[in-house]
Amino acid sequence: MTESQAHTSAMTDSDALYRQLVQNITDHAIYMLDPEGMVLSWNEGARAFKGYCADDIVGQHFSCFYTLEERHLGIPLQGLAAARMHGRHEAEGWRLRKDGSAFWASVAIDAIVDQGELIGFAKITRDITQKRAHQQEVLEARDAAEQQSRELSGLYAFLHTVIHNIPTRVMVEDLANGRLLLCNHDIQTPQPGARTLLSYLPPDALLARIKDELPPAHAGPSREIKLKLDTREGTCRLKCRTLAIIDNGQATGQRLYLIDDVTEEHTAQATIHHMAHHDALTNLPNRLLFGERTRALLEALEPDITQVGMLLLDLDDFKNINDVLGHQVGDELLCQLATRLHQHLHHGETLARIGGDEFALLVPKAHDDATLSMLASTLVTSARAPFQLSEHRVQTGISLGGVRASRDIDSFEQLMRCADLALYEAKRQNKGRYEAFRPELAQLARARLDLENDLRGALAQNALFLLYQPIYDITGTRTTGFKALMRWRHPVRGIVSPLEFIPIAENSGLILEIGAWALVEACREASRWPDDQRISVNLSPAQFKRQALVDEVAHALAITGITPSRLELEITESILLDASQHNIEILHQLKQLGVRIVLDDFGTGYSSLHYLGSFPFDRLKIDQSFIREMCDSREALAIVRAVTGMGKSLEMEVTAEGVERREQMALLQQEGCSHLQGFLLGRPGCPTDIAPAEDDQKEAASTTPHDAI
Repeated sequence: MTESQAHTSAMTDSDALYRQLVQNITDHAIYMLDPEGMVLSWNEGARAFKGYCADDIVGQHFSCFYTLEERHLGIPLQGLAAARMHGRHEAEGWRLRKDGSAFWASVAIDAIVDQGELIGFAKITRDITQKRAHQQEVLEARDAAEQQSRELSGLYAFLHTVIHNIPTRVMVEDLANGRLLLCNHDIQTPQPGARTLLSYLPPDALLARIKDELPPAHAGPSREIKLKLDTREGTCRLKCRTLAIIDNGQATGQRLYLIDDVTEEHTAQATIHHMAHHDALTNLPNRLLFGERTRALLEALEPDITQVGMLLLDLDDFKNINDVLGHQVGDELLCQLATRLHQHLHHGETLARIGGDEFALLVPKAHDDATLSMLASTLVTSARAPFQLSEHRVQTGISLGGVRASRDIDSFEQLMRCADLALYEAKRQNKGRYEAFRPELAQLARARLDLENDLRGALAQNALFLLYQPIYDITGTRTTGFKALMRWRHPVRGIVSPLEFIPIAENSGLILEIGAWALVEACREASRWPDDQRISVNLSPAQFKRQALVDEVAHALAITGITPSRLELEITESILLDASQHNIEILHQLKQLGVRIVLDDFGTGYSSLHYLGSFPFDRLKIDQSFIREMCDSREALAIVRAVTGMGKSLEMEVTAEGVERREQMALLQQEGCSHLQGFLLGRPGCPTDIAPAEDDQKEAASTTPHDAI
């Protein structure tokens, strides 16, 4: 064998050995490509990785191992081009197996050149799916760690900002040596958001003060204490909570202090408490505080409570003052009264405003009835002095009712009830006075309640009826109409005076039903009279509080058929004072029905002249008190003369009521009064029975009952 043959044989054997070695490698896919990318060879590793046998793939284009998307993008050919240009191309990406599954491959393509000419490519592919997954896990872990680091850094910055700007002072103490490990407020430069009285307290001094309040052996997990400290900026109230710092269930030997400045909260609570127990206008104790003090005093003095006294008082005619002069003036009057009453209290009394114009006085040293009576008399006298209210000078008074505690009257509620009964009696007797409670007042109250209950059934039982008093022209010879007067025939008591049951009807609301009935009954009776005879019916202030009044009058006219101009509705000045604008509007609506409006008891109220100009009344009635005194009093005569003069000027009829003597009648004729009403001309009765009374009867009658409705 020649040397050349030997060399060729060795090369052949070496190539065969190399091919065998490549074919048997199983952890790499190694195969050859021709210059166009067609597969020329296929090793065992390629079969294991990709699932293709050599017969399946040799002769196929190597792009079949790429995804459809990569093939559309030309990535396989780009790899060959790169290897051709640079001699080697490396890349990673998803590759496909025969069964369609994907794996992450590391690919190296080497260009094979012989004598300067490209004869093919060697391609080595490794399955690095697990390696890549591990790398991804490492990268994700690194990213997570970096993210956690950033979050912790942000959280630290956040907590640092919060801790150093919240009003709460946060301190951490090392219990071993008492050293402060943390204090969020710099005493020299407190943060703007935390600049409170607390900010000016030195941390060491504050900690020492707190520890003084803690029990010596305090080692519990938490505790809350309250402190009151005086600083150069003012009094500071603190709330401090202490917490033992625990780490993994073990105490660290450190204690956390959370300290809040609750000065404003304490002040606000004190203000709220004061407002809940005091009257906003006068700053006096209110009913709640008055009751608390009364109960506390009774409990402290039990069983010797007889020295405890109570007075209830209210202003006389306050509503009229309030309505005429305005609520601002009324409020000023209440404040001045409270100040004036306080000037006479020197023995621990409690003065309270319990509502409206009603005041209450707790007297802890009312040793006897005379002591309570003398104090009440002093207050009555003081309240009579004029009050200067802005530009108004007002003179009024107070009525008082009083009671002393006893074995039978031993609670706040009983004292209030008894004092209220006494106050009711004082106002009933003529106001501006003091009445002491006595047991019969409770009996009278019970009787009023019984009378109210009886009154509720009076309408259904036909126990109410009307009498009619004639109204004459000024000559006294011709009647122009009649005034309807209410009466009650009680099954036990007989005829009950309207002075007794009308106030009860008004207070209970029964006056609404009674008034509606009286309108219909009076109009029905008048429908039987001649057309020139009018019927006058009183209206109660309570009836003006609802719009139904206009409908009730229209209903009475409709069902009885009388001409509206024959119906006169008499009102008092109190109706004009009570919600005056609303009531004036109702009067205009009544006027539109065609009825006549009469102002009764003229001259006894507060705003007559004002309302004479604001509403066209058809008739004025001079109150009987002026008629009774006109013959003996120049002042009463002057008032009668003024009223008749205004009536003529305003073209209003003027009726004098309560005419009982001939000289009164003569004087009224001389002054130009247009109509007369009174016992001299006729007493209330059935219309067919009314006749002038005899002279001796006229002289004997000195008063006329004041009938409402």
